[in-house]
Amino acid sequence: QVHLVESGGGLVQAGGSLRLSCDSSGQTHSIYGMAWFRQAPGKEREFVAAITWSTGSLYYADSVKGRFTISRDYAKNTVFLQMNSLKPADTAVYYCAADGRYSSASYSSSARYVYWGQGTQVTVSS
Repeated sequence: QVHLVESGGGLVQAGGSLRLSCDSSGQTHSIYGMAWFRQAPGKEREFVAAITWSTGSLYYADSVKGRFTISRDYAKNTVFLQMNSLKPADTAVYYCAADGRYSSASYSSSARYVYWGQGTQVTVSS
């Protein structure tokens, strides 16, 4: 079991910044990679960013490249998502995910991930 808890969401104006945190606990040794996904009202859940545990490789959705940065704190088993230059289109519930075992699925695919956090709301006003 891996338990994930997101924090850091809130309300910001367009152009502002937020940093999301995802704290993991439990069987964290089983994690190969972690990711952030988001889901806006009436839309499908979409990939945002991912980071691998072995090499720290980074993956980003085209919509956030150059604005968002995913990083990790090895000692605390925490993953961050630094979000800059926020746009109203970034408004969504943001979810942290962990795969929890080896998978051949893409790091950008929700199918890869077994464990999910409760989500944190990010609202960007225009």
